[in-house]
Parts: sequence; C-alpha cells; structure tokens
Amino acid sequence: MTRGLIIAAPASGSGKTLVTLGLLRRLRAAGVAVASAKVGPDYIDGAFHRAAGGRSCFNLDTWAMRPATLRAIIGRAGEGAELLLAEGVMGLFDGAPTDEAGPDGSTADLAAATGWPVLLVVDARGMGASSAALVQGYAGFRDGVDVAGVIFNRIGGPGHGEILRRACRPLGIPVLGALPRRAELDLPDRHLGLVQAGEHGDLEAFLDRAAAWIGDAVDVDALLALARPAAVPGGREAATLAALPPLGQRIAVARDTAFAFAYPHVLEGWRTAGAEVLPFSPLADEAPDAGADAVFLPGGYPELHAGRLAAAGRFGAGLRRLAEDGAFVYGECGGYMALGRGLEDARGERHAMLGLLPLETSFGSPRMTLGYRQATLSAAGPLGQAGAGFRGHEFHFARLLGDEGGSPLFVCRDARGRELGPAGGRRGNVMGSFLHLVDRAG
Repeated sequence: MTRGLIIAAPASGSGKTLVTLGLLRRLRAAGVAVASAKVGPDYIDGAFHRAAGGRSCFNLDTWAMRPATLRAIIGRAGEGAELLLAEGVMGLFDGAPTDEAGPDGSTADLAAATGWPVLLVVDARGMGASSAALVQGYAGFRDGVDVAGVIFNRIGGPGHGEILRRACRPLGIPVLGALPRRAELDLPDRHLGLVQAGEHGDLEAFLDRAAAWIGDAVDVDALLALARPAAVPGGREAATLAALPPLGQRIAVARDTAFAFAYPHVLEGWRTAGAEVLPFSPLADEAPDAGADAVFLPGGYPELHAGRLAAAGRFGAGLRRLAEDGAFVYGECGGYMALGRGLEDARGERHAMLGLLPLETSFGSPRMTLGYRQATLSAAGPLGQAGAGFRGHEFHFARLLGDEGGSPLFVCRDARGRELGPAGGRRGNVMGSFLHLVDRAG
C-alpha cells in the first residue's frame, strides 16, 4: 500500500510549496515512484506538482469532500506510487470557520483522518532556540496529529542551523534539514496565488535548482522512513465514483492559462463514468468540438486575457452555435464571467464576452470574496434534480455590475451554515456561477 507524508507549516509563506516541489523532483530523479496531492481547494500549486513529479496532483479536502470521495481519491492518487506527498494548506491547524462539530478542511484534519505523519516546514528567520517552543507547541496541540519531523527554512548559515538543531534535540522530533535562503527560488505571485506553472518559461531549470537545494540540505532517506500507509484505505472506488455528474457524454473542456482551474478528480470522475473529455483552447481561438453535447468553462484568469478572448472569433462562434443547438454550457468563476455580456478589466476597459448570460463583471475597485460554500441546485439539469446539494468554494476579486434576467443557479450557505442567498444564473441550457464545485453533498 502506498505510504503517505504531509508537508505542512505553521503559516502560509513558510516555504512548504517549494519544499514539496524540490522533494518531488529530487525523488523522481532518484527513481522513487512518487505521487502528490494538495490539501484544500487549490488549483495552482497542483500544476507545479505535476511539472515536478510527472503525475497528476489530486486535491484532498475533508470539508468539501464526502469520506467516500476522499478515500477514492487517495486510492487513485497513490496508484503505482511508493510515496504520496500531500502539501498542506495555510497553517497546519487553519481551516474553515465553522460552528459545526466535524472536519474544517485543515491540514490537521487530513492528518487525523489518514494517520499520515506531518513534516513541519518552519520559516526560521529571526528565531533561534525559540523555534523549539514553536515545534513543541505544534506537536502537542491536537491529539491524532503526529508531527514526526521538522525542516527549517531560510536559515542564515550553518551556525544558525546548528542552534536550531540543538534546541530541538530534547523534543525527540528529528530535524531533517536546514535550508538556506535562496532568492533565486522565490516564486512570483498574483491576486489568486502563485503565477501559474504554465507561465514560467524556465520552470524545468527552476525545479532542478529546487531539487538540488533539497538534496544538499535535507536527509531524504530519513524523510522517506517517516511515511506510512493511510489509516483509511483508498482503493478502486475511484474507478466508479464521480464527485459531480457528467455534464454530457462528450464534454468540451476549456484548457489554457485563462481557464486552468479544473479539478483533476472531477475530470477523471467524468471519464470513469463513461464521458469523453475534449480539451480546447479559447486563447488559441479554438472552437469546442462540434460534436460535443456539453461545454465546461472552468475558472482561471479571463481578466488577464480579456482582449484576446473578445477577439477569439472561432471560439465565440463555435460555442454560441453549440448553445443554440442545445448543448449544455456550464461556467465556473472565470468561465461564468466569460459567459456574460462584458468584463471590465483593472484598467477600466470593457471587453465584450460571449453574451450567453445577462451579467457584467468588473475588476475595477476589486473586492475579495473567499470561502467554502454549501450550494443547493435551484432547478433540474445535468448537475442533478432541483434541491441537489453540493460543496465547493468561492475565491475571486470580481464585482457584479449588473445581472438582469435569468434565474439563479444555486442557493448558498457558508461553512457556518449562514444563508448567503441565490448565486449564479441560468438561461435555458446555459448556466454558471462564481462557485467551484468540489463534490456532491453527503
């Protein structure tokens, strides 16, 4: 059975993504069959994982996924692998603010659910012996969460590393590495997270440098010895379990840097349910397959490419033709904005979009919307019957300037169960919302 290990940190920005990428590339180069996962509803880090490890990175989310879905994805992600590295989200114990007992989506929740040990990545800037108190606090904070090792990041030099190791020795928690600061390994970011993997011209060289950085300063053999099988086994449930119903039999899926935010477990679930997934690129002005009976426009960054999308005549004409012929068209977040009449970018310039839904969106005076969502379907359609429940999340900076006509797609609550009201829109066979759906509700 595949053994697992969770890479976590006390806080965002500690370096866990870079450590994970370096480990994936280092282990792959050493001939270890290594797979990866990302805790929580993150699309961007997973694409870096795929580049580093050579395999699809699956999301694991204890709040948004049913236990059966979680088990199935663990089984699928680990197929053919000796080791599954799961990169955590935010700080180890940070999750959804919820008033209910039960999972909150934190990395600690996943550790408790799987029994996988935690390797804590600590940013050691400005700390000496005090680092041991931090590690001890994290190790003892929650029963069922095993902090089995530590990697210190951004150390000032060998002397600093020795201070850190000596301070932690009485804890009985091994320090597996002390990584020096490397400005050339900083990853640029933007409003939704890291700049996407596909936008880095020298990504392979960057990943090789990260692997060398890990190899020089981390005891990789000791790290491998920490991993252990999940307490909740996975298995071939993944072959039959679909998190979301297939939108059709032949589903055209937009895939490029403007529409990159599609969950691998959703697309694979559609395939294993018998649907054909047909990728196309709106930015390359490709029309969706003319034989498709459904079109999925995932989230992404249409606001960064609005001019090109507005000028993509073949894409627009082909999608409108399919919609007119009765194909089901569904957009999430960025895809929802592209289905609207127009999108105003951060400079205040309006770009005409597809015009299939009666909404206008703007990135002028941006306002962040972020959080888990419980969604109930308002009317029957390919996603299910009216009243069908889903779990997902919302993360965007766009504002609705106008939404006229049409019917709401969902009625939503937040993670605490508080009513948020209607969300999204539907007009005939075209629909969408700002929500990213993760799984059906339990």
